[in-house]
Amino acid sequence: MFSFARRQKTEPTTAAVPRGLRVYAVGDVHGRLDLLDQLLDAIEDDAASAPDLVKYIVYLGDYVDRGPYSRGVIERLVEGPPPGFGAIHLKGNHEASMMEFLEDISIGPNWLTFGGTATLASYHLPPLHEEAEPEMLMQAQERLRAVLPPTHRSFLESLRTSVTIGDYLFVHAGIRPGVPLDRQREQDLLWIREEFLHSTIDHGKVVVHGHTITMEPEVRANRIGIDTGAFATNHLTCLVLEGTERRFLST
Repeated sequence: MFSFARRQKTEPTTAAVPRGLRVYAVGDVHGRLDLLDQLLDAIEDDAASAPDLVKYIVYLGDYVDRGPYSRGVIERLVEGPPPGFGAIHLKGNHEASMMEFLEDISIGPNWLTFGGTATLASYHLPPLHEEAEPEMLMQAQERLRAVLPPTHRSFLESLRTSVTIGDYLFVHAGIRPGVPLDRQREQDLLWIREEFLHSTIDHGKVVVHGHTITMEPEVRANRIGIDTGAFATNHLTCLVLEGTERRFLST
């Protein structure tokens, strides 16, 4: 049994989103459709208290791999957000790897090692070991191309790498410290870890990110990390931003 809508203490901050807007940022889902459904229910319940606000859900990427329901997660997101919400879907490194595998089997061993096997299974394809021969990788690539619904491929191809809302920048992994925000490389936005996580400089925006697992949301002066390892911990986390306030919902 999961508990959801677990609230943490509201934290005032000088960073803000525009007046009249409430933002719900969702961390890495990784194939846990069950948790995503619970969290969306909690978000709808939470939003009912503010019917006059504009409400957006920002998904930080990594919808696929590791958990059992990658296909179901994409299908749920393709269906659109709950009534009364807008939605912004960002790209994670796992979506990038999945899409790269559709064009280049050389990515296959790495993708399979960090969760791609679970995604293949969710599309009812045979399991594949990361040490599979090229012929088997090519066969898996062809089968995935054949069974991937056009709506799923269009969704994956349409993912954004970042979005700015007020004083916050939303990305999957982080940014390269010291590089202007409008000159960041996609490789860093999807994959960066140590240089970003250990940086204490002011990035110009508070960066909201996933990618790096922590047991609880990690709040720093220059960033907020909300990947709480849902695929393994059952805790899918959402950061709620309204005005200068921050709080969290979680499964």
